[in-house]
Amino acid sequence: MKPHEEHRRAARKRLEIAIVTVSTSRYAKKRKGVDYSDEAGDVAAEETIRAGHRVMRRDLVPDDAAMLRREVKGFLAGNGDVLIFAGGTGVSPRDVTIETVRPFFDKELDGFGELVRRLGYEEIGSAALLTRATAGVVSGKIIVCLPGSPDAVRTAMRAFAGEFGHARFVAAG
Repeated sequence: MKPHEEHRRAARKRLEIAIVTVSTSRYAKKRKGVDYSDEAGDVAAEETIRAGHRVMRRDLVPDDAAMLRREVKGFLAGNGDVLIFAGGTGVSPRDVTIETVRPFFDKELDGFGELVRRLGYEEIGSAALLTRATAGVVSGKIIVCLPGSPDAVRTAMRAFAGEFGHARFVAAG
């Protein structure tokens, strides 16, 4: 049996996943008590469950570095396995998810962003290159930064959610 197959076999099959949607406009509606949709978060939750994992928590925050740092620190202090951010990965001046989260990484999973962009390119063409999606390991846990598009979240999750256990197993040592 190959090493990656051994790791998959040894890894836990059901992980605890936290999902945080990053959207200033939706956050403003939430704060005002106005109805809002969170399609990206909904898709991330659906795909998490589809992959056999458990959604332990969902949240919505604006494109705000201090709030994003708080989310990461809270996750790292808890018992979760994977933290998914959906949104804030583009090239707009207000998109700060990557700049905020990346400094926490002990190791970056460069191939994750490459895969998200490649799959996105197959679906929507060169516009997929505008995402800076990435993932990394922090203290043996996995943090994933996805675009805010529900279609991009679905594509990325279907490609990688099945590897969460494997990644967590290897990252934890």
